[in-house]
Amino acid sequence: MKFYFNRIISGVVLVVLISACSTKKDAFINRNWHALNTKYNTLYNGNLAFEKGREELNNSYRDDFWEVLPVERLEVTEEIKLDSEDNNPNFIIAEEKATKAIQKHGMEIDYEERNPQTDEAFLLLGKARYFDQRYIPALESFNYVLRKYKKSDKFNEARIWREKTNMRLDNPELAIKNLKNLFKYDVLKNQEYADANAVMAQAYLNIGAADTAIQKLKIAQGYTKKKAEKGRYLFIIGQLYNQLGFKDSANYAFDKVIALNRQSPRVYMINAHLKKIQNTLITDSSKEELIEYLTDLEEDRENRSFLDKIFHEIAQYHLALGSDSLALVYYNKSLRATEADKKLNARNYENLAEYNFDKNEYKASGAYYDSVLTNLTLNTKKYRAIKKKFDNLEDVIKYEDISYKADSVIVLYEMSPDERVTYFENYIAELKRKAEEAAQKEEERTTKGFAAFGETKAGKKNRGKFYFYNVASLGYGKNDFKTRWGDRQLEDDWRWSNKVKALPSEATGELIVDSDTAGEPTSEEKYSLDFYLDAIPTKIEVIDSLRTERNFANYQLGLIYKEKFKENMLAADKLESVLASRPEERLILPSKYNLYKIYEESGSPLATTVKQDIIKNHGDSRYAEILLNPQAVLADNTDSPDKKYTELYKLFQGQDFLNVITTSEEYINKFTGDPIVPKFEMLKANAIGRLRGFEPFKEALNYVALTYPNNPEGKKAESMVADQLPKLAAKEFSPETGSKGTGNWKVIFPFKIHNNEAALKLKKRLEESIKDLKYKNIVSKDIYTLEDQFIVVHGFKSKDFALGYAELLKNNKDYRIKDENFVILSSNYKIIQVHKNIDEYKSQILTPKP
Repeated sequence: MKFYFNRIISGVVLVVLISACSTKKDAFINRNWHALNTKYNTLYNGNLAFEKGREELNNSYRDDFWEVLPVERLEVTEEIKLDSEDNNPNFIIAEEKATKAIQKHGMEIDYEERNPQTDEAFLLLGKARYFDQRYIPALESFNYVLRKYKKSDKFNEARIWREKTNMRLDNPELAIKNLKNLFKYDVLKNQEYADANAVMAQAYLNIGAADTAIQKLKIAQGYTKKKAEKGRYLFIIGQLYNQLGFKDSANYAFDKVIALNRQSPRVYMINAHLKKIQNTLITDSSKEELIEYLTDLEEDRENRSFLDKIFHEIAQYHLALGSDSLALVYYNKSLRATEADKKLNARNYENLAEYNFDKNEYKASGAYYDSVLTNLTLNTKKYRAIKKKFDNLEDVIKYEDISYKADSVIVLYEMSPDERVTYFENYIAELKRKAEEAAQKEEERTTKGFAAFGETKAGKKNRGKFYFYNVASLGYGKNDFKTRWGDRQLEDDWRWSNKVKALPSEATGELIVDSDTAGEPTSEEKYSLDFYLDAIPTKIEVIDSLRTERNFANYQLGLIYKEKFKENMLAADKLESVLASRPEERLILPSKYNLYKIYEESGSPLATTVKQDIIKNHGDSRYAEILLNPQAVLADNTDSPDKKYTELYKLFQGQDFLNVITTSEEYINKFTGDPIVPKFEMLKANAIGRLRGFEPFKEALNYVALTYPNNPEGKKAESMVADQLPKLAAKEFSPETGSKGTGNWKVIFPFKIHNNEAALKLKKRLEESIKDLKYKNIVSKDIYTLEDQFIVVHGFKSKDFALGYAELLKNNKDYRIKDENFVILSSNYKIIQVHKNIDEYKSQILTPKP
């Protein structure tokens, strides 16, 4: 009987459970069954995943305290996502759970939702999408809650989240309007009121209304129950007051952050301390108090993870007081302490760069600016500004290196044998002393390290075993080696990271590296006197080459210091050293002229001496002409220099080279000091080359390179001197033996310049013949010299074709062209145009050999 009773009861319970699973019946059991399943199963797991994802975002997000913080700690990208690909898996799980709760437990009957947990499922769905930055789908979820669940206790929360989403979709005005309506018509809980005001504050920040944002943040920090939010809001209030210039109000807000102490994340408190210090003017009465303040922050063990910023602020303090050495120490300590804060690194390096720049240490400054660039985001305004400064110093770094290395070797070369021996003996003794100190420190470090390791659990476990059988000790040793030496190949002399020959500098004792020399100093060579003595160059050609490099580098440095940095003393020192070092002829005159300009600007009586020197010893130079006949800049500025250059360039294209040369000279004098002058100089140099040939072209290019080394034209001229002129220097003609020669051939008709009318008439007839014969050749008129020109038919594939064409013109009754002509290989034509040596060509190639 009991058995049947139990079966009946079980059956009834089963029927009740089955009927309760239905989402179409509006019964008490159904409603509560699905509500419980939604709340304590599906939504519970969804909320756990959501909170885990949010925690991961908080842990990975790093605030940029150099800028005004966003109200919400959320890293936002510019991309607007529409799906869930490549997103945080925890938010995907939260979304899936919310969707499952809606689909399996939703009880929409007669257009009304009977499950009281479904609104929370839609809210979770929207929040998961929001943190995945899929704002449009998130907006749909929040709008659904607002449309379907107007009596829900989550209604106001959904409205706040909707406005957060509108703000992320770049609709801050709409968010503000809707939140104002929320305040006007609804009663909010304290936390809801705080959240709504925080969202509105961010919206006002987005539209640039910082003062209104401050008021909203004050309300938010007053109503929020979350201390972390309170600390953040107060800190942002302080930042905004700083932005508006109200430092006292900012410090009042920062004091409130500091008063929260451990109730709020420590990062807000430390940065509030530092902001207060930055807002305090350093005076005689405040400087002692400030250094005590900073020292307390530095010595507090709880601030160890913030030492990078504290050291930076201490460096700023010492720099402001003129304690340069202490400032440099703390900037470097900050660089060693920082890890991921690239902006802090950039500021430290920039301060070091500017310090060295002010001290005229341009090479060191350039190296620091280079480090600044590696810590800045590409193509930002700040990056472009620093890049411009670095580019200005790049040439200084290059030429200072050349000068320094060459001078060091020359100094060693000029020593007597006894002086060299004494110098290197002292150098080797110093090397040995440093090596002994380093070895002693390494031994102490290793001993302490293994002693400490021996007291660990792993060390005690393996105590007494042979080292290479002791797995724990061996592992410790490997890590210790890698920490000190890095990754090294298993090879002889593994301690040497650079395999190069080296000489120590006389000035500093540093090694002067010769990267072109194979091999590396071994342990024996490193302490061998003969090794260093043998490395000194002995050939006078090598030393002369080094002197040439050094003098050119010093000349370039003189112009850079004069033109770019306005450091006339440094410029004069470099140019004087050039003149005192037996320079090449091409450097003497421009060095003197630039020295004259420097002395003239500084009012030195030496200006007159240098001027008389130039006029006396270089009377036929352009510099002397400028000094003797200075032309005032014409008062008529209606003619644009750019327009004049364009007109002159058209003359160049029309091969009116003589006019280009003379007019360029006129414009160079007229527009002295204008940035366009180097362009006129370059155009003039090219015209000289086309009209007068290789040697005058080389001289003109050298003039441009030396006179304007920091302009694009000067750099281009320098590059042409180094790369193109050697290729154009060849004067040997290619043989043209045999009528079967293949290649690119031309037929040349020589004319005198004064017979230009006849030349043009022939050119027209040749073009007509090419058209009649349906050839694809091109006819041109090429200037050769001041007196001669050529009419040239280009593009014959062989000498036979070229000769046949010339013969056809001579004998065909339609043309009867009997003007003098000859056939030439294209490469040989290029040589006669470059070197103006047609007579040599005729004697070597055209004249039959006996």
